[in-house]
Amino acid sequence: MLERRPLFPGVIEMNHQAGWRIGCSVYLVYDGNDWVLIDIGYEDNVEEIIELIRQLDFPLSQCRGLIATHADVDHIQGLAKAKSILKAPVLAHPKAVDALEKGDRIKTFAEIAAQNLHLDMPVVTVEKPIVNGETIAVGSRSLEVWHTPGHTDSQLAFRLDDLLLSGDNIYRDGSVGAIDAHHGSDIPAFIQSLQRIAASDIEWLLPSHGPVFRKDDQLLAATIERLESYLTLADFGTCAPHWPLMDEWDKELAEGRHPSDRPQPT
Repeated sequence: MLERRPLFPGVIEMNHQAGWRIGCSVYLVYDGNDWVLIDIGYEDNVEEIIELIRQLDFPLSQCRGLIATHADVDHIQGLAKAKSILKAPVLAHPKAVDALEKGDRIKTFAEIAAQNLHLDMPVVTVEKPIVNGETIAVGSRSLEVWHTPGHTDSQLAFRLDDLLLSGDNIYRDGSVGAIDAHHGSDIPAFIQSLQRIAASDIEWLLPSHGPVFRKDDQLLAATIERLESYLTLADFGTCAPHWPLMDEWDKELAEGRHPSDRPQPT
C-alpha cells in the first residue's frame, strides 16, 4: 500500500500523489471509506488513476460519485471507462448533460479540425444533474456546489470548508480557462464568477490544471480587469458582447467618410 499524501485533510490530488503529471488535476475527496472523484481526465489515464486509488487503500465500491467540473474532453473523456469500473454515478451541471450523453465532440473540444485534433468522446449517462447551492455528501463532510459559468456554460466549482475546488476559473499565473464560443464561453458571466470567488472568504484555490495556490485578491483583481477589457475587443469574436469599432464604422459609413479622412497615427 502507498502512503497517502493529502494536500489538505480529506483531499488528495492524484498528480501530486503520484509525483508526476498524469493529466488534469483529479481530486479525491474522502471521509472514512466514502470518497468521490472530481474530474477524471483522459480515457488513457483512467486505469493508472484507479490503480493508484486502489494502492491508497480506498475501497473501489465506496466511490460515491464521479463529478465533472465541466464538459471538456480533457476533463471527462475517461468518465465512461471509470464508471464501468467503479459502478459509481456521474454528477454534472444540467448544461453538461447533453454533451456528455451525446458525446458531442465539438462542444467538448474533442474535435478541432483546424488543429488536427480528433479525439473520441465516449457517451456516458449522467445520473444526477447538480446545480448551484446543492450539497454533495462525502461521509460526514459536504461539498457545496457553485455554478461558475464563463469558461463553459456548465462550469462548476466546489466549496469544502475554506477550500474551493475551482475548475478552470483561474490558475496560479492569473490565466483562465479557454474562452471560445463553441463550448459556451461567456465573458460577462466569467467576470461575475471571478468576482464571486474574490468576494468569498475562501483561503485556498484548487484548480483543474496546475498547482494549488492561496487565494490572491490582487491576482483576481488583475484577472478580472483583463477580462473586462475583453468586453469591448473583438479578439474573442462572438464571445465579446460589444465591439466599439463597429459603432465607429457605422458612423463613418453614414457620414460617407473615406479611409484617408481618418487622421494617421503620428
